[in-house]
Amino acid sequence: MRPCLSGATILPASLAEDVGYTADAGCGALEVWLPKLETHLETHNLEATRKLLADRGVSIPVAAFQGGLLLSQGEKRKAHFDHFRKRLDLCQSLGIATLIVVPDFVDAVDEQSLGRAVVSLKQAAQWAAGFNVRLALEFQARGTFCACLETACALIGECDEPNVGINLDVFHYYTGPSKSEDFTLLPPERLFHVQLCDLSGVPRELATDADRILPGDGDFRLDIILEALRGLKYQGWVSLELMNPQLWQGNLQQVAEIGVTALRRALGLAAMG
Repeated sequence: MRPCLSGATILPASLAEDVGYTADAGCGALEVWLPKLETHLETHNLEATRKLLADRGVSIPVAAFQGGLLLSQGEKRKAHFDHFRKRLDLCQSLGIATLIVVPDFVDAVDEQSLGRAVVSLKQAAQWAAGFNVRLALEFQARGTFCACLETACALIGECDEPNVGINLDVFHYYTGPSKSEDFTLLPPERLFHVQLCDLSGVPRELATDADRILPGDGDFRLDIILEALRGLKYQGWVSLELMNPQLWQGNLQQVAEIGVTALRRALGLAAMG
């Protein structure tokens, strides 16, 4: 498994700072936060952005995130898909192989909605294939739709497109209805990305993204998760994704360095010299 730093972990930083902090932390990969990238490209062209990445030896294999594709209708659906296609072009231009897709937030879901979600996911996958991009569906613990690994696996199975897989966010796995046996439903080749964090002193029912802490500092049984990933022979990227405002008040370069060190330790990798 390969360590990666999420731009969400140092959210107030600019894309250029993300790249620099990632490199300085001894990490060669950045899970790019798409709004940062889009803001960066308002004043820098693609060639300059490629040079920035190359000069610091940082790749951006994964982008987060795209919403609104699965259940939106009418003009909202058209707007989301138009934005999605622009982002696919951006991913292709910068060699971003995987785009994380999150489910829509809705009050309730019926059988018709589930069918619509499968059709929309299939359509999105076919668009993405034309840009050589994979879609990693992320289940979200507090959602009324696609809240667990089991449902996410069912959706990608129904979609049946080779470039659609799962983004496993450990926070949503542990704070939602997912169960360890759900891993038996996940074809190894369909696990596209993993996001790691921890949680301490907060009931899982009340936990929010702002409660995420460094892996190894909390109560999650990350050893069990990582053993399951090894059982799947997962060799892909594992990003550190914390969205903790308390961390953002400090030195973001130090946050990146401490975070990457904690991530490497959790993955059983030697510290960088």
